Amino acid sequence: MREQDRPGRLLLLAERDGKIAGSGLSDRSDEAGRAFLAPRVRPEYRRRGVGTELLFALARHAADQGYERAGSGVEDDGSLAFAQRFGFVETDRQVQQVRRIEAEPWPAAPTAYDVVTVAQRPELWARAYEQVALPTFPDMDVPSLLNVTAHDWANEWINDPAAMFMAVADDEVIGVAGLMLDTDKPERAEVAYTAVRREWRGKSVAATLKRISMAWAAEHGITEIYTWTQRGNDNMRRLNEHLGFTYGKVSISVRAPLPLSAD
Repeated sequence: MREQDRPGRLLLLAERDGKIAGSGLSDRSDEAGRAFLAPRVRPEYRRRGVGTELLFALARHAADQGYERAGSGVEDDGSLAFAQRFGFVETDRQVQQVRRIEAEPWPAAPTAYDVVTVAQRPELWARAYEQVALPTFPDMDVPSLLNVTAHDWANEWINDPAAMFMAVADDEVIGVAGLMLDTDKPERAEVAYTAVRREWRGKSVAATLKRISMAWAAEHGITEIYTWTQRGNDNMRRLNEHLGFTYGKVSISVRAPLPLSAD
């Protein structure tokens, strides 16, 4: 978390009687012009005003940074009701898809393109931002266009160059997929941004990259991978289903104008 610190980012701790009751994060969102707020309260301290204090402190900070709207994510009816008290409305739902990793075969090497890791060709990751990320961000089913800078791409959208794979044709990056390793639970990993340039879609590029990442996971002691897909991203959900992913939790995206107001 310290490595991801940047100007305008606020981290809070809430204490009661000398014990940690909750935490909070206020930061810019990947969606253009929006702040992301994340108040979190330990179960034994809920319904005591801790979440309200955290939320308003985070929202005030976001407003001071010039944001006029904020968003967050909730995963249960109680959290949704809490958010709605302060003007948040549901805008989207993401579903978690989970895949157990066992003995995963490496797919046959493709003939139309090469697959390399960022560790093998680090100079291509910046090129992937221009050639894959920027052209495919508009295809994502989100309320507003993603605002991911080249710096964000280099520092936040990858955490292990050996676990991120790129499909390369004629020295141009045509697709990316891989894993974000979970530092708290080394046996788990999140599926990283998966995208393929439009002219290469329908040619199993994404499926091949994902199969390679699963085989890599099996060889590196990872027993479970997971991903989040937006409600309207049917193509990716079907691909994940085809690759053996099952469904897990649901995350509800909520948005509200700033400053917040209590009911």
